[in-house]
Amino acid sequence: MTPRATSAAQECIFCAIVAGRAEASVVYEDETVVAFMDLEPVTRGHLLVVPRKHAVGLEDLDRATSAQVWSVGHDLARALRRSDLRCEGINVFLCDGEVAFQTVFHFHLHVIPRYAGDGWTITPDVAERGRSLLDSDAQAIKAAIASTEATDSVSDRVDL
Repeated sequence: MTPRATSAAQECIFCAIVAGRAEASVVYEDETVVAFMDLEPVTRGHLLVVPRKHAVGLEDLDRATSAQVWSVGHDLARALRRSDLRCEGINVFLCDGEVAFQTVFHFHLHVIPRYAGDGWTITPDVAERGRSLLDSDAQAIKAAIASTEATDSVSDRVDL
């Protein structure tokens, strides 16, 4: 079974946390999201923000839930900076899909406090891309945006 095929019936750990059936050190919750300490933190204070409703990835989130996840992530980043943890920076990190390093297939946003010398690095192998290739990629993305907007407007008018 692929990760995306996992159903809410095969309950994931984040669904259990949201429902109160699994332990978590919760720092924030509302009717849409729950935020708690990561059990395997990259750094001290590492938080996860998860929607209450099971969603595997970005494609599975409605706009309102997505906006709330990011808004809460922003608020938590501000709180981390003001906390006694004395972090010096913040990474807001999303892993959407197995090839993007997602390991728990319930959408979650990482809010990671950073400290000088904390040892966690992201070292990509980058290369400059030519303008014509960038323009071609931009056109492909614009076409997908137009297609998504057309689909979204149809689903807004028709109960699919």
